[in-house]
Amino acid sequence: MKQVNLDCEGPITKNDNALELCQHFIPQGEKFFSLISSYDDFLADILKREGYKAGNTLKLILPFLKAYGANDKKIKDYSASHLLLVPGAKKMLSYLKKTMPVFIISTSYQPYIEALCELLNFPQENTYFTSLKLDNYEIPQKELEILKEMAQEIINLPEISLSQIKADTLPSKMERSIKKLDGIFEEKVPFMRCGRILKEVVPVGGKKKAEAVLDSLKKSGGRLCDVMYVGDSITDAEALKLVKDGGGLAVSFNGNLYALRAAQIACISPDASPLLLLAELFYKKGKGAVLDMIDKEASTPPTLAIISKNNLEILTKENERMRKKVRGKRIGRLG
Repeated sequence: MKQVNLDCEGPITKNDNALELCQHFIPQGEKFFSLISSYDDFLADILKREGYKAGNTLKLILPFLKAYGANDKKIKDYSASHLLLVPGAKKMLSYLKKTMPVFIISTSYQPYIEALCELLNFPQENTYFTSLKLDNYEIPQKELEILKEMAQEIINLPEISLSQIKADTLPSKMERSIKKLDGIFEEKVPFMRCGRILKEVVPVGGKKKAEAVLDSLKKSGGRLCDVMYVGDSITDAEALKLVKDGGGLAVSFNGNLYALRAAQIACISPDASPLLLLAELFYKKGKGAVLDMIDKEASTPPTLAIISKNNLEILTKENERMRKKVRGKRIGRLG
């Protein structure tokens, strides 16, 4: 039995919910989030720190969201009122879930996925997400003030631009930012009351997404070669690679370099209609028919392309352009 597993933000929604929550609750929240997101990408992809998982941004920002007044209800209400669907995504999901098992595997917070399921009438039992019960954590007032001071320190740090890192040598300003963030997240926050959040919240990213794919197969009774996985970012890379290596169909949808390097097919589109086409063909005729169709109908710039070393650079540029067009410049440049 064929099945489709999709990331949420990117293939289904235009949002970056965590970024938007930071913007809503934290003064200069966009810069705050961008720095921590780049720090996350640096640790996962450049430094490759042992035991570190891509997607930890979602737990690192939580004490600060709490300090600025976020709670479970406010997060759910905000998420529900700011959902932005990729054109065609609702139609795609409605059709696919009548045809074969469909699972959403997302790093996003639980309240956001709950709001999405309510909007789309999608079964929540077929979703994976970062579990979050922020109300379970009581933080003393003094700590809340310290967290606000730390947030401003983070905002004032120099930008971390991974594209400027050459031969594993950090520019001095970036090195200062990395050291400061290491100090906050390795030496300070873990020893505060709010440090429980960092220990107990487990973002579904990287290896956890790959594990979610395997868990979905237990529910569906399928095999890896039966899976079409769609993702767009560093948090999807391990799941994409797992599916590709297992003989399934690994699709990057307006993906960044991390997703493109792990996937087999690039889909570049302002809407979800090509994903529906791919899923239908995969369901009816299998992976080989999908690859044949793409190979025969190749165009420049491509809507669909088989990824290779020869076209990775041009695909990265085209994906980045579409990613920014569909989701906006600030989200499009995130990992």
